[in-house]
Amino acid sequence: MSAQPLQTAAASPFRLDGQVAVVTGASRGLGQAMAVALAQAGADVVGMASSDQSATADLVQATGRRFLSLPIDLGRTSAAEQAACMDRAAEWKGRLDVLVNNAGIIRRADALDTTAEDWRAVLNINLDAAFYIAQAAARHMQRQATGGSIINIASMLSFQGGIRVPAYAAAKSALTGLTRALCNEWAPLGIRVNAIAPGYMATDNTAALQADPERNAAILARIPAARWGQPEDMAGAVVFLASPAAVYVNGHTLAVDGGWLAR
Repeated sequence: MSAQPLQTAAASPFRLDGQVAVVTGASRGLGQAMAVALAQAGADVVGMASSDQSATADLVQATGRRFLSLPIDLGRTSAAEQAACMDRAAEWKGRLDVLVNNAGIIRRADALDTTAEDWRAVLNINLDAAFYIAQAAARHMQRQATGGSIINIASMLSFQGGIRVPAYAAAKSALTGLTRALCNEWAPLGIRVNAIAPGYMATDNTAALQADPERNAAILARIPAARWGQPEDMAGAVVFLASPAAVYVNGHTLAVDGGWLAR
């Protein structure tokens, strides 16, 4: 007789069966990959994005889970409008268990040439909206009295200054501080607040760097893994932090960078 597994799949601490996860910026790139990973772990997914999410919907539904698309432009909506969108997400299936605060933009320019418009646009989405969305999610989680997991998508520039991206570096550094602050307040409510800091990922945001032979070579020379990260490389980290497996992980920023920060 073959040996029986120690746990069934249903009992796995990495499963999210019956849960509802919200992912902002879920239409492509990292957001899409994380939405699919959460669905593969058993969660139904709400995508909040300003662009078409039909491709993400197809990928999520192919796992056997459900997907709700909520169109919203986080750069052009108020905190009240963002909270109302989160209300619709929570009403969909009567619960809200996971939030992945992924939506973000980047504007590249020397600090001396950075305009007030670009500075405000980056901070507005990458930091302000992240707080308002997390606040709205936490209110629902508090009312449910079942706890939950909030995962902010930070950056390796949460630890470093970067080059020609002052607003992005400022916002992502602040996001890790916000993650710790919210952990301190919401842990007693059973709400865990953590962050993931991606390294150099092959997405639309880094297309200009990938296309620059000198910058691309310099970046690859510093990554111990010797390759750009792919959106799918975020899957394990987001499922772990969302799941009961991370029940005692709180206020932490997990680097997913191929070893960049270790170099």
